[in-house]
Amino acid sequence: MNEKNNFIERHNLWTTEQAEAADKVIAEIEASGIEVVRLSWADQYGLLRGKALTVKALKAAFAEGSEITMAPFFFDLASSIVFNPFTPGGGFEIAELSGSPSVVMVPDPTTFKVLPWADKTGWMIADLHWKSGEPFPLCPRGIMKKSLKLLSEEGYTFKCGIELEWYLTKIIDRSLNPENLGAPGVQPEPFKVQPIAQGYSYLLENHLDQVDEIISKVRKGLLELNLPLRSMEDEWAPSQMETTFDVMEGLKAADAVLLIKSAIKQICDRNDYHASFMCKPAIDSFFASGWHMHQSLVDSHTGKNLFVPCEGEVLSALGRAYAGGLLENGSAASSFTTPTINGYRRRQPYSLAPDRKAWAKDNRAAMIRVISAVGDNASRVENRIGEPAANPYLYMASQIVSGIDGIKNKKDPGELQETPYDAKVTMLPATLKEALDALEKSSLFRDCFGETFINYWIRLRRHEWARFVEAEGEEAANPSGKVTSWEHKEYFNLI
Repeated sequence: MNEKNNFIERHNLWTTEQAEAADKVIAEIEASGIEVVRLSWADQYGLLRGKALTVKALKAAFAEGSEITMAPFFFDLASSIVFNPFTPGGGFEIAELSGSPSVVMVPDPTTFKVLPWADKTGWMIADLHWKSGEPFPLCPRGIMKKSLKLLSEEGYTFKCGIELEWYLTKIIDRSLNPENLGAPGVQPEPFKVQPIAQGYSYLLENHLDQVDEIISKVRKGLLELNLPLRSMEDEWAPSQMETTFDVMEGLKAADAVLLIKSAIKQICDRNDYHASFMCKPAIDSFFASGWHMHQSLVDSHTGKNLFVPCEGEVLSALGRAYAGGLLENGSAASSFTTPTINGYRRRQPYSLAPDRKAWAKDNRAAMIRVISAVGDNASRVENRIGEPAANPYLYMASQIVSGIDGIKNKKDPGELQETPYDAKVTMLPATLKEALDALEKSSLFRDCFGETFINYWIRLRRHEWARFVEAEGEEAANPSGKVTSWEHKEYFNLI
């Protein structure tokens, strides 16, 4: 760790905190007998990619980083090639991306965890950089870091509480026959699964008890990872769960969601259960799942919650403007909060999910639910727009830049709408295509996320839309329509 002029030092890629953490990580690894560390990063879909490094290789990566191909970025979710790497500019019109080159994984030692379910295995997040040391522009974690920097320059810190809904099913058949394995551009057959409960019995304790054998293992894993678990709940539909977590700050919140989803999926899979964060699987009686994001801003110097209202207010003036930004930019942000074709199945009236840009006081039909009281330091807004398949970095970054826009431009959220489904306000995009059309027109996201990333994201997701339309027809995307077999095959296993 004292070697001078290595890649990380040369390009000043670690903070003092990270450098100090690196020494502690090596000491912990050696003391606990860890043999490999999964060095991982979130791809464009929020899926973990990376390598399992030996301790010797990790020590080298703590100096020089670890090279890895950027190839996952030119694939879609079915591993068909969207951007041809063997054309000039690699299909991205970026000279450095010709030929599917390697980028450098730079470990973030502050994210180190020991995985309690895997033998002698650690885990750590990496940031992606060009070999020049500059941030790789397609890295979602890098996008969120940019948004947090913008927020910090205004003197604010982002706070976030997480509510994730997901489906727990029992695996009956993993569909591993050779004819079911898929191919580049062709998804494998989905797992054949069995629901673990009957009936729409919201919050039924007996349902929790029925799945305690596996949920107790999930709970144990999350707690051993020191994740701030608050509750595990039986949601409305059969086999639907909700997991909530205490308030976290900034990048730590997004990192935590990445690990939470991975931990739940891996622990369940090892016990022949399948956890899916697909919004609405094509299984009879299954209902759409959401990802509700509670958020507030605090003063970076004093830690004071800046959303707390005074007498006669619903939120502080700053909180109102932030909410106004979320509403104003809700359509342009939609492909980040709801990135899959399937996620738009939620956007139906009288469904406990928003279909239009309304805000209300403690009303679960509104896009923005306000939970606040005079003197209450937990005052916040809850955006109910998201789906659990969302990439945590892009979802949170979209909220931050939307909120900053609201504050800078003093956006007025308008009157509270206490009957949100009857409100005469702008409708949210009803399909991924509509969401991408809105994003394409947004100068805000081009400025904050970068032209390179926005062009990449739009092309990638339009390719997904085109594949769906070719298979099912555009009319099949109507939110009130039946979930298609294409959606189930595309999302159920992976997401």
